[in-house]
Amino acid sequence: MNRSLSVFVLSGLLATSSLQATPVRADTQALYKQHCAECHGVDRLGIMGPALLPDNLKRLRKQNAFQVIQNGRAATQMPAFREKLQPEQIQSLVDLVYTPLEQVPIWGMAQIKASQLVYHPPGSLPDKPLFDADIDNLFMVVELGDHHATLLNGDTFEPIHRLPTRFALHGGPKWADGGRYIYFASRDGWISKFDVFNLTYVAEVRAGINSRNLAVSHDGRYVIVANYLPHTLTVLDARDLAPIKVIQAKDENGVSSRVSAVYTADPRDSFVAAMKDIPEVWEISYLDEPPAGFSGWVHDYNKESGDAHKEQPFAVRRIRVKDYLDDFFMTQDYDQIIGSTRNGSGQVVDLDLKRAVANVALPGMPHLSSGITWNYQGRTVLATPNIKEGQVSIIDTKTWQVVKQIKTDGPGFFMRSHEQSPYAWVDVFFGPNKDRMHVIDKQTLEIVKTLKPAPGKTSAHVEFTRDGKYALVSIWDDDGALVVYDANTFKEIKRLPMKKPSGKYNVHNKLTRSAGTSH
Repeated sequence: MNRSLSVFVLSGLLATSSLQATPVRADTQALYKQHCAECHGVDRLGIMGPALLPDNLKRLRKQNAFQVIQNGRAATQMPAFREKLQPEQIQSLVDLVYTPLEQVPIWGMAQIKASQLVYHPPGSLPDKPLFDADIDNLFMVVELGDHHATLLNGDTFEPIHRLPTRFALHGGPKWADGGRYIYFASRDGWISKFDVFNLTYVAEVRAGINSRNLAVSHDGRYVIVANYLPHTLTVLDARDLAPIKVIQAKDENGVSSRVSAVYTADPRDSFVAAMKDIPEVWEISYLDEPPAGFSGWVHDYNKESGDAHKEQPFAVRRIRVKDYLDDFFMTQDYDQIIGSTRNGSGQVVDLDLKRAVANVALPGMPHLSSGITWNYQGRTVLATPNIKEGQVSIIDTKTWQVVKQIKTDGPGFFMRSHEQSPYAWVDVFFGPNKDRMHVIDKQTLEIVKTLKPAPGKTSAHVEFTRDGKYALVSIWDDDGALVVYDANTFKEIKRLPMKKPSGKYNVHNKLTRSAGTSH
């Protein structure tokens, strides 16, 4: 990839920005311009390096930022400044980058278009893979330790290709076109399209400054990006990532909001997004002609009446809810969502009725975007880990009553299963027992096995092969590994060294919207 081109494009763009940072000492501003602006932008919005804004730096604690500036960051282009800067100068830079900007930066259609990089135009690369493998059983493994990803053969568990990624991938990459392409989103808003068949990036664009996640329409035509900064949803042409539309995340009174997350609702031909700062859920149609009345009430749908106005592309249906949703889970029928609220409960929203229909008692902070479903005693249940409580909640998706709270050895982050497996796996991501992985029997709702793949190191994020026979576990450490288990006997099959592997994404499970994985 031509990274220098991206630096050139954005350097020119940001150098002309009128945005001003919160006032700081003149000598600190001079230090920043001298040592940081070339990679991170004169306005801290990021270029080759990440945006240096408080919301973008949540993965780097402020007390650790001093060490990063002083000693550099391994496996990146971040150099060490200990020979150039005094400790008090480094601390002044730390204070600067953790200072919010005075106003929300402008990052609209013009800026997005200027950032677009097309390395291979659509249709210019061969349609035959460069390797021999079952495309449906490929995995993409994100390695956060050195900002890479590994394409893995899910039959042999042998790496096919290792590729560099943008800094701090976030929200999970999304497969499309039967596994031909995969789309990555970075915390800094960079969206990258990778051609798996040809093992190369084909396009990139910066859709926002601080992005949460992306979704791809089930027909593979559109990509949509949820942004914290600025407060927008960005719609892209999936072919070359050209921007199509920027949707301002505002309520009818003009109150602006960050976008918590966006997901694809295949049967509805729409995207569903939750707002973080206004009590609304949005459904966004990606049909060429959204149905009349999609974005609002219509008195008479008869075209001759003139009352049914023609909907604009990517029409937005606003659903007012009772509380803000920080994240959410979509049912397998895609007619309802359940989201976590700030008052320690869950809120169920019916997309057809266009209103909240139930509350669910969910103390702590359930990680609903990692929720999974299965059949239990003739009914579909939702299982979700909890980021603050050592428990897994099992919820009946018809009555929305809690069936059981399964006590775990600590708060968890990820949960996975497979239609062909009798077990669900959940990590203990937070706390002193982070090296444990629980295996739950889906019919007895009891923990039947606790694994320790790497004592003392964090075990996280299970994903199954397409047939459900094997479970892959991440050792979330710079000196980490991908551990392959027999999903029925829990016997270790293989261990591949990796640099802080996080998520693993199987083509078949993701594209078929498996009940055992997040969507």
